[in-house]
This record gives sequence, C-alpha cells and structure tokens, in this order.
Amino acid sequence: MAQYMVSVCHADNPDFAPGERERTIRDVDALNEELQTSGAFVFAAGLHPSSTATTLRAKGSDVITTDGPFAEGAEHIGGFWIINTDDLDAALEWGQKAVRACAATIEVRPVAEEPPS
Repeated sequence: MAQYMVSVCHADNPDFAPGERERTIRDVDALNEELQTSGAFVFAAGLHPSSTATTLRAKGSDVITTDGPFAEGAEHIGGFWIINTDDLDAALEWGQKAVRACAATIEVRPVAEEPPS
C-alpha cells in the first residue's frame, strides 16, 4: 500500500451557482463515506483561505515571516485527503471521483516514504 495526497485546487472564494455549494457538500460527504468504507481513507481536511497563510523563509541565519500564501495565484489548495491505495492507478480513480464531487481541479501526488534508518 502507498499513500497519496489528493489536493483540491480552487479560488479562495469560489463563485457557486444557486444550489451548487449544497450539492458540492453533499457529494464530498458521499465521497468521504465511500473512502472510509473502502479503507482508503487516512485523513482529510479543508483549509481556510490562502489569505490566512503565513509564509516563512530562510534568509541567511534569519527566518523571514510574511503574511499570505507561498505562491501568488488565482487558485490555491483548499483542502486535501491522504489516502492509502495499492498504486497510482487506484489513487487516480479516487482523484477522478474527487473532481466530480468538488467540481474543482485535483492534484494527486505520492507521499514520500521515510528513508530506512
């Protein structure tokens, strides 16, 4: 089994058509239930808007702290799942379900395994 992060990318304040927000919440709840029932679910979370982020960068021996996201852009990660699957193909199947549930761009990325000690 391998772990994958399934990230939801969207605008901080998406414009929903009437009823679309409720449909998305219902569809994501159904996807969460399906992930849990299948045993693939490890962890999931939604994130506050990127404007609430604080970015820290090394500058010599100092750490510089700035308000706002790491990268400027119209879309940011708004939430994610960590899932266990047999392989990338299975993770991508969950990603396809997430695209439909969230009506948003989805990124699927393997979680790095810890190096042997």
